[in-house]
Amino acid sequence: MSTESKLIDVLQTRAQKLKDRRQFFRKSSAMGAGVVGGMILSACGGGGDDAVAQPSGPTDVEILNFALNLEYLEAQFYQYAVFGSGLPANMLTGTGTQGAVVGGHAVSFKDPVVAQYAKEIALDEIAHVAFLRSALGSAAVAQPQIDVGGTDPNGAFSTAARAAGLVGPGMAFDPYASDEAFLLGAYIFEDVGVTAYKGAAPLITNKTYLEAAAGILSAEAYHAGLVRTVLYSKGLATPSLRTAADAISNARDSLDGNSDVDQGITGSDGASNIVPLDPNGIAYSRSPGDVLNIVYLNSGTVSRGGFFPVGMNGSLVMSSALA
Repeated sequence: MSTESKLIDVLQTRAQKLKDRRQFFRKSSAMGAGVVGGMILSACGGGGDDAVAQPSGPTDVEILNFALNLEYLEAQFYQYAVFGSGLPANMLTGTGTQGAVVGGHAVSFKDPVVAQYAKEIALDEIAHVAFLRSALGSAAVAQPQIDVGGTDPNGAFSTAARAAGLVGPGMAFDPYASDEAFLLGAYIFEDVGVTAYKGAAPLITNKTYLEAAAGILSAEAYHAGLVRTVLYSKGLATPSLRTAADAISNARDSLDGNSDVDQGITGSDGASNIVPLDPNGIAYSRSPGDVLNIVYLNSGTVSRGGFFPVGMNGSLVMSSALA
């Protein structure tokens, strides 16, 4: 077989996989009554023609609203960390049930470099929320209930930290308590955002939306690289900090399926691993269901929990069971 023929075969196979992923994402994440069962049958090859005739994948609006939920979460965390208050009320409205924020508090930054980075990211995240809300118009979902508090031992951050072994039973993890704690809290989100946008990109059909999503993906990748770099740098003096970051990576991987798409900030030889990539030098992807497993802090098939105590708003709200 010629090199050209092999390339064509690879591209055709990839195209089919992307089509299959579009079908799967709707099947694993849609909440329409009576639709989910038929979709799952279709994914398994059963259910007859009626199951196959179900919608082939999430719409661009559904995908952007999924992203907007995640941006609400990130923006609220950074807004509280930097400014001590959340997003303005006029940025929280939309379709679905608007929820309150279990808020954090301002970080008393000691390192002026970390403080400046935090402020820059906070402004970026509020811009992402504003942009997605503008792009979606009247279709934009409202902010759901969000937990970004840090003093409750049963709160989302404490649960995540406990799963990673950072705190013991009944103890709270406050990501606003110090520069280092803030960086670890940010690390929980940032890599997830990159893989979420990477996974959603092939599903977006409108080129204008796709370009915008690619732009946000790039910004999130910069943020993730920045957080990973600072954590690694600080870990040179405090090795336990690097160990904590790697433990968070392992905890994320324990929630989102059997495939290992997460990497810590150090390699097996202890060297830096700032950019987590596959063997081809390409960033990893996560499906919406896998992303929800992480933010819900649950490896089962659930529609709420963790940082979204009553779930997200929109259609893509159901996580995927750990395979």
